[in-house]
Amino acid sequence: MFEARFYEQKPKQTVQCHLCSHRCTIKEGGRGICHVRENRAGHLYSLVYGRLIAEHVDPIEKKPIFHLLPGSLSYSIATVGCNFRCLHCQNSEISQYPRLHPGAIPGRHRTPEEVRQLALDSGCGSVSYTYVEPTIFLEFAMDTARLCRASGMKNIFVSNGYTSREATEEMAPLLDANNIDLKSFSDDFYRRVCGARLQPVLDTIVLMKKLGVWVEVTTLIIPGKNDSTAELGEIAAFIAGIDPHMPWHVTAFHPSYKMTDTPPTPVATLIKAREIGLAAGLRFVYTGNIPGVAGESTYCPNCSEILIERRGFRTKRKHLVNGLCSSCGQAVPGVWT
Repeated sequence: MFEARFYEQKPKQTVQCHLCSHRCTIKEGGRGICHVRENRAGHLYSLVYGRLIAEHVDPIEKKPIFHLLPGSLSYSIATVGCNFRCLHCQNSEISQYPRLHPGAIPGRHRTPEEVRQLALDSGCGSVSYTYVEPTIFLEFAMDTARLCRASGMKNIFVSNGYTSREATEEMAPLLDANNIDLKSFSDDFYRRVCGARLQPVLDTIVLMKKLGVWVEVTTLIIPGKNDSTAELGEIAAFIAGIDPHMPWHVTAFHPSYKMTDTPPTPVATLIKAREIGLAAGLRFVYTGNIPGVAGESTYCPNCSEILIERRGFRTKRKHLVNGLCSSCGQAVPGVWT
């Protein structure tokens, strides 16, 4: 048990958590929406500090992160719990575990130093805090990230973007990249499907970029839910308004969790989404979850030369040298070394 950060004490042993944008008010003995932060006698504790339910060595492209150390490996960790309850969650067995099994917090005990050493021993260039929303184990992520940075590794969040402003400002200096899900441009979608709101996600994308973190955005396109031309256009315009070089990943939905009656995303929809993004002025729009669909590789935004060729998680650098296109000399935004 580890005393949490980002909370304030209220009367009658109540606390208010300020870790994420839910800002839960938690009575004594209760837990927040994430189900992994508990009020004990007016003090808030993290129940998942150092209790890892998942540890894997992944290609960095799996995150997906395409503009940071392409072709490298990332040591990927998670605890149980999440501050969303997405009906289509692909990792529901761990994200929703504390909600479905009250009182149970499984996981292998790890220290930040152990994670750092395991990542180094695995030949990883980075550590990714992923699979569930990493904000819910932020204290452990921050302690681990400090050690990993000192050892020359990068730190990556794969996030739903619901981190509070104050927590974002503390974590950002330790992060090299953050892939943030922008699940929809509809507040109604966020409320019905995720149990959250849209605006805090938009705010986090803007703030992370402002604080100097390399940001990539992912939209899982769900047939009949968020795949209209109008909505995809709104998402693309929002990203382009922040930075036209910010990568947008448009990925295919596959039936899962409580959305098994929804069909998979057609290839044509991914192609349409990519075209919408490019028409909005985005320079890097990538398709995902259906290998072989045009849009996996990185092209020079100036001369269209292929810079990084991808098929699934396989990558090959072709005309990218020290962050520059070897054909025309164009600088390509990203973290390449």
